[in-house]
Amino acid sequence: MFNQIRLRAWSEGLRSQPSLPLRVELWNGQRLDFSPDPPRVTVHVPHARALRYLLSPSLYNLGRAYVEGAIDVSGSANDMIAVVNALAGNAVAKNLRTALPALGLGRLLGALARGHTRQRDAAAVRYHYDVSNEFYAAWLDPGMVYSCAYFDNGDETLAEAQVKKIDHILTKIGVRPGHRLLDIGCGWGALAIRAAQRYGARCVGITLSDNQAWLARAQVERAGLGGLVEIRLQDYRDVGGQFDRITSVGMFEHVGVRQLPAYFRRMATLLAPDGVAMNHGLTTTDPDSHGAPNGGGEFISRYVFPHGELAHLGTVIQAMQEGGLEVRDVENLRRHYARTCAMWTDNFEANAQRIKGMTDARRFRIWQVYLAGCTHAFTHDWISLYQVVCGKAGRDPAAIPWSRRYMYAQA
Repeated sequence: MFNQIRLRAWSEGLRSQPSLPLRVELWNGQRLDFSPDPPRVTVHVPHARALRYLLSPSLYNLGRAYVEGAIDVSGSANDMIAVVNALAGNAVAKNLRTALPALGLGRLLGALARGHTRQRDAAAVRYHYDVSNEFYAAWLDPGMVYSCAYFDNGDETLAEAQVKKIDHILTKIGVRPGHRLLDIGCGWGALAIRAAQRYGARCVGITLSDNQAWLARAQVERAGLGGLVEIRLQDYRDVGGQFDRITSVGMFEHVGVRQLPAYFRRMATLLAPDGVAMNHGLTTTDPDSHGAPNGGGEFISRYVFPHGELAHLGTVIQAMQEGGLEVRDVENLRRHYARTCAMWTDNFEANAQRIKGMTDARRFRIWQVYLAGCTHAFTHDWISLYQVVCGKAGRDPAAIPWSRRYMYAQA
């Protein structure tokens, strides 16, 4: 009876908001519609116990309920995320100022207490990336680039935009024939292969994922670049030598906020005196590095990126300076990542039946919620993506041209 009263109050609260293309179907056959138009999303509540997820909604609670099978949701992934966000936002908007620190800080403090050891970081990376190479190939571009694409005009295909992203990075840092390049978190090898093939660089790519290393090495051999590209299964803390250029693309989110100065100090140690590096990575838009609102960060930490932490851009720049690096250029690609995630989501949905055959239902739902949720988060400025070009502090950056015009020269 108490839940029925709360359900009535909850539904009346939603109806006072702009109409939602949502239907809620209860275990007793009751239907609740929140728009005069046909529903684009239907939430199925199979038993009374599952009501608690709707009555105390957050992106974490609702995402968890869907992933664990406590509720079922039908509709497109993008519509699902928009509706879920409306449900969560309606419930917590009045308390958002206090909710954000509580949701993010607990996770942050827990991660700091556990620390980022080599073993724990390797296990977290393998949890995320070693689903299977076929799983990722089903929704990524043919080059299997798992990071923000770059849309020069906005009408590029995903494959075109990923190649443009890699070229944008390599142009920004001024890669030249014979340069020794280190790619920290090399994924399936696309950047290292492109740097060797088009720019004549000698590349070392490192990853902690067995699946990535295996396929990246196969891709290198297939491209006939065995003499120029080496793929290592190695932690960044164990790399030696010096490099003319260093790239880190979509990797430093695994490092940990407290470890960022040491991470950038290691990068500075590996960088040649006149070398140039770029960090391309996710950031939170919360100034206190509390993560995404409405429980989105908590969902990702539990289900998608164990021990992952997002820092604010200001924290990143400070950590670079503490690590002995000078920031030379910063570019915000949030809009580009929103489009990238939307394309990934469309690919995932288009290949849903094939993907379901590659993994279990729980993991399928995790990635379905995660990809569509990231599209929403980037679109609404909950999280962002920055490319930061840097070099060793205290040196004349002679390797970089006077103006930024060179970054956008036509190939």
